[in-house]
Amino acid sequence: MEQAHTPHSEGAIWSRVLQPEQNGLSPDAARSILQLRFSDQDRARMNELAEKNQEGRLSADERKELESYVKVGDVLSLLHLKARRSLRG
Repeated sequence: MEQAHTPHSEGAIWSRVLQPEQNGLSPDAARSILQLRFSDQDRARMNELAEKNQEGRLSADERKELESYVKVGDVLSLLHLKARRSLRG
């Protein structure tokens, strides 16, 4: 479930705030950020929701839950990108 990143979407706003294309984190901070991950339980739930979505069986609440996971994943990806760029210097 990919979301468009219009200039006013949450993903676009986060990208402007985090500026992932720039470095700027200390090596320790960057390594700490790269340790941030979804738990096994959350990954299992995301997989369950994604499967139900592909089958067209998501309830409205489950759709919101899946969208929340996607939004968190988008921000986590931006943070990881910034951390990797910071480590490359």
